[in-house]
Amino acid sequence: MEQFVNKVEQLGLITLDPLEHQPIKKAKALDISQFLFAGLMLKEKEFKEQIKEFDWSIFQDEYVAVYCSTDAIVPSWAYMVIGNKLSSLAAGMAFMKPEEFDLMRWQHALESMDLKMYEDQKVVVRAHTAIDPSIYLLLTHLLKPVVKALYYGEAGLPKVIFK
Repeated sequence: MEQFVNKVEQLGLITLDPLEHQPIKKAKALDISQFLFAGLMLKEKEFKEQIKEFDWSIFQDEYVAVYCSTDAIVPSWAYMVIGNKLSSLAAGMAFMKPEEFDLMRWQHALESMDLKMYEDQKVVVRAHTAIDPSIYLLLTHLLKPVVKALYYGEAGLPKVIFK
């Protein structure tokens, strides 16, 4: 009887799946154009009244991506007023689209990752076509000084990045 040989095990590869470090909680969007006259112009009195009446509790413990979907010119103090409302509620906030904020938080999670288990190891970074290329750039930057060899793809048939 032929014995099964685990070639992946023989290669001594450790797999790093970027999706395991992706933030689970997605950012909620706050489009400030809703507080502007016709979505385009800030009228201070009306703006402050709408901010006061808005139900901010929907952002409790959420990551909030604040942005403006129109080409309005919004004074900087208006963002500070919004930041003031969110600061005691939100888990975090940033001025960008929700998908950009999620990507930034993912990058921060990778930068905070403990790399000790990858020191002097052969590491394969799992391939996922839907992952933003910036994640793979960042992982290469983080792992290159630490690992013995870096691969991309699946452990059974990895693409050599460097040895």
